[in-house]
Amino acid sequence: MNISVELTLTPLKDDFEPAIINFIKSLRSSGATMIETPLSTQVFGDYDIIMKLLTEKIKPALASIGNGLIHMKIVTSDRSDYEPNF
Repeated sequence: MNISVELTLTPLKDDFEPAIINFIKSLRSSGATMIETPLSTQVFGDYDIIMKLLTEKIKPALASIGNGLIHMKIVTSDRSDYEPNF
């Protein structure tokens, strides 16, 4: 099963950008299909592969920020090629 995952990492501290940049770079290094926007990062692919990747990448990201949260949405299809038709 293919999935699409939208992630938003939110460190609850003043100097938040380095933690977000490091998280995005760690996801980029995985070679997964990704789309980055100013508000979130989207990752696409096989459920088992993506969930394993997220398990490996989210824990260190949360540990590095101390206080913060990660907002995650999962859709049960690969939406990486989505184009509005309106």
